[in-house]
Amino acid sequence: MIWTMLGVFLVHVLLGLPLFIALLTTALVGFLFVDPAMIARIAPQQFFGGINVFSLMAIPLFILAGNLMNASGLTERLMRLARLMVGHLRGGMGHVNVVSSVFFAGVNGSAVADTAALGPLLVPAMRKEGYSTSFAAGLTAGSSLIGPIIPPSIFMILYASLTNTSVGSLFLAGVVPGLLLGGAFMLMNAWYARRKQLSVRSERPSRKEFGSAMLGAMPALVAPFIIVAGIVLGFVTPTESGALIVAYVALFGLMMGSMPLARVWVAMRETAKLSSAIFVIMAVSAIVSWLLSYAQVPAQFVELLTPYIDNPVMVLLVLSAITFVTGMFMEEVSALMLLTPIFIPVAMIAGIDPVHLGVIITLNITIALITPPMGACVFVAAAVSRIDITSLFRTIWPFVLVALCILLLLIFFPALTLWLPALLG
Repeated sequence: MIWTMLGVFLVHVLLGLPLFIALLTTALVGFLFVDPAMIARIAPQQFFGGINVFSLMAIPLFILAGNLMNASGLTERLMRLARLMVGHLRGGMGHVNVVSSVFFAGVNGSAVADTAALGPLLVPAMRKEGYSTSFAAGLTAGSSLIGPIIPPSIFMILYASLTNTSVGSLFLAGVVPGLLLGGAFMLMNAWYARRKQLSVRSERPSRKEFGSAMLGAMPALVAPFIIVAGIVLGFVTPTESGALIVAYVALFGLMMGSMPLARVWVAMRETAKLSSAIFVIMAVSAIVSWLLSYAQVPAQFVELLTPYIDNPVMVLLVLSAITFVTGMFMEEVSALMLLTPIFIPVAMIAGIDPVHLGVIITLNITIALITPPMGACVFVAAAVSRIDITSLFRTIWPFVLVALCILLLLIFFPALTLWLPALLG
């Protein structure tokens, strides 16, 4: 049954059919093995039950907040601040690229949105500074991985809904790994700039310039603290936090007169498109997950990893390898929805903290966004950079390697993820 379902899914993907159709057909084939009469009863129940979770309402709200931030001009303010902070260093625009991704991650939580918003502005600026197009596009795609790690994170909300893990704890656990990822990409950029002997921009910003940029970007910088503090302190749920941040960004844009109604309409339309795509994939993935559970795949997986169950590091390495390979060939949301219910029983038996596992899975799924053949961020970066996609896929591997090094660091040192949630209770 499992191998047949996998074969049907791969055939549909290779034919280029929409992912939700591939998953739905795979589920229907699975019911033929279980009981065709159960399709009418189980499929609709799981389809709607998979998305009938209150916390999932936060996803379209955070996406809308990011789109409104672009429409209101806050993205440009964050980029100006990043430019004044690190733009005077050797390879300054590469550093600006990474720092801007860290700032932008605090509102949107989507790597693809990060690439689409920052790429058209930063890739041409990096080329003017002497960067090759392939490195500029690769760094833009690579630094966008920070988006789903630093809170808020769409992937973490999905994981929390599947495992009943605290969203606040997951958000806190992602802060240090996100900053580590940003630091690693900045070191990589510094090495490239020195090797290519890129010019050093000696002019440093004056205190007045820096203060003005900080004041202008402050509304955007405050947003992540509103999100995380509200959830961690128990004032709001993740969904209410999403609504709060949408109102905050919209109010700022209207007060500043920088967000006409035409831009608001575009932001809402783009949010509806992306949210509907995510939710239909989640709904169909819930049917496939039920079939896998009915076939006792999680139990078989636990039995398969029994020899390593006393070694949490080994278990995490195996789970990471499976997630990495799966993410290369499957859309990220569906991979998260299908793998998490299988991994959780193994992790619990091995004594792995569910918050730590959530960060590991999120980073794994995120790395898949820049790996061929389905890395969505690479496709977006290639489009905005006007570079051939096959050429970018050949040069993206150093950025994948850097991200994998951070992943291994988190696996061997769980305190890097669990320190901040433990500190703040």
